[in-house]
Amino acid sequence: MAIRLDETVRAALGAAIEGLRRVARDVAWVAPENLHLTLKFLGQVREARTAELVAAIAQATSGFAAFEATVAGLGAFPTPTRPRVIWAGVGRGADALVGLAGRVDEALAALGFEREPRPFSPHATLGRVRTPRRDPALADALLAGEGREFGRLSVERVALMRSDLSSRGARYTELAAVRLA
Repeated sequence: MAIRLDETVRAALGAAIEGLRRVARDVAWVAPENLHLTLKFLGQVREARTAELVAAIAQATSGFAAFEATVAGLGAFPTPTRPRVIWAGVGRGADALVGLAGRVDEALAALGFEREPRPFSPHATLGRVRTPRRDPALADALLAGEGREFGRLSVERVALMRSDLSSRGARYTELAAVRLA
């Protein structure tokens, strides 16, 4: 389950990736057209369950109003000094995304999906470090990007996405979407 980013935000994040690419060598970067905010990763799910998933999300988001959010700041999990996942965060609208993700998690738990063990942290994954290690140049670049804003988006729908993995990275396809009130 994801929030799709508009073209302007994806372009700004793509430019940030290009800047980070110069200082971080061993990173599998996400293609800008694939950038999104994940609300819940489901893993392998039969397409036959699409209608059931959409119905659960529609019920969970019933009455949840559309809202504005900003994509802002750079960081890494677990820390910028020893990164595994490089991300762009969410400024305004983060609390609403946390609430939305909680509703989605609860609805999908009722369908047998495992609940998220960690608190939800809204972000767009920009890249995954292939061999995690200390990288002072990358840490400095992430620190310099902490306050950077990449754009605003109107969060109006939750998309059910399928990812197909290949040697050239993941390719995402929207299977269905539920509009927020």
